[in-house]
Amino acid sequence: MKPVGPIPAGYESIGGELAIGGKRASELVAEAGRTPLFVYSRAHLDVRVAQLRAALPARVGINYAVKANPHLAVIGHLAGLVDGFDIASSGELGFCVAVGIDPARISFAGPGKRDDELEAAIATGVTLNCESEGEGRRAIAIGQRLGRAPRIAIRVNPSFELKGSGMKMGGGAKPFGVDADKVPDLARFLIGEGAEWRGLHIFTGSQALSTEAIIEAQANVLELAANLTDAIGHGCPKLNMGGGFGIPYFPGDEPLDLSRVGAALAERVGHLPASLASSELCLELGRYLVGEAGVYLCRVIDRKESHGVVYLVTDGGLHHQLAASGNFGTVVRRNYPSAIATRYEAEPIEEVNIVGCLCTPLDRLADNAFMPRAEIGDLVAVFCAGAYGASASPAAFLGHGPAAELLV
Repeated sequence: MKPVGPIPAGYESIGGELAIGGKRASELVAEAGRTPLFVYSRAHLDVRVAQLRAALPARVGINYAVKANPHLAVIGHLAGLVDGFDIASSGELGFCVAVGIDPARISFAGPGKRDDELEAAIATGVTLNCESEGEGRRAIAIGQRLGRAPRIAIRVNPSFELKGSGMKMGGGAKPFGVDADKVPDLARFLIGEGAEWRGLHIFTGSQALSTEAIIEAQANVLELAANLTDAIGHGCPKLNMGGGFGIPYFPGDEPLDLSRVGAALAERVGHLPASLASSELCLELGRYLVGEAGVYLCRVIDRKESHGVVYLVTDGGLHHQLAASGNFGTVVRRNYPSAIATRYEAEPIEEVNIVGCLCTPLDRLADNAFMPRAEIGDLVAVFCAGAYGASASPAAFLGHGPAAELLV
């Protein structure tokens, strides 16, 4: 038997069935009209932002990294909760504009911005997080052609990394950002060419569950930002400190101690060097804001046995939940939090494999999981599905198409 990950707090049952936003899973499926279905919980989003506000220093803002979940309803709901939005494409810029977000609240990172994306960003008035000297020169030239001063910050590739992070975005040779020793010269060039200087973006990694590692990385970011600002010779209007906050997915994972992170950051912020005394500070969070707010629902369409092993075959799979299938960078496949949604309070009695509908052995949602007995027509729930699910999975693979999405 292989255990499943911990189900996030805040989910309940109604009549023995998983409920989200006060509605049973089967009711939500009826409302959407089909499975598979991603359900995103407003209540979970509200609680997570409130927890962050309570733990973090009041001076530190919260930015949402749109790449984690670009569903328009999610972006629109977060617009009233967070301070800014970090995008990684002109497509994500379009999503933010479509729900009425002020471009002044948006920053645009990414190592491969095309000229048309730079032009759209400059024309719209968002902040470009410049990733290279070449990108900076292109932005200046486009701004001159448009007759608009580009709003530019520099994304820094620091010499340190976020220890224990799932994806390391800084330290050593990286396609992301400008090496720290090259930042002062580039900043002075951009300012000298008439850009509106917006400061620094220092992102070191993602999906870290070590409280100590997060505290250490934030201290390093503040120290580096102060040193770079001194070397540049201009103030730092805004410092995006990155994020990296992880969520528990697997058995044995422990959540971050948010109160300790906030207390350590408050201590640092209370003793900032003069070069950062007037800087706007923010954290950039994606998965941590939306990951636990999402549940993926799919329906059992067949129940079969092979050599004594029970398979629950669903109409979902890796084409919507690549990460849960173990095919999104996981070295050893482990089970995401999952349950039989329509038998949420029933006792587990059998070991089953929950698989998807794709014609590949990679399409697995749970291996050797101990579950209540499920029959054809029951609903399976995969939790922690609010980040990097619908938009980060190969929905076109084998032609089954995308899942429905619903904010409740």
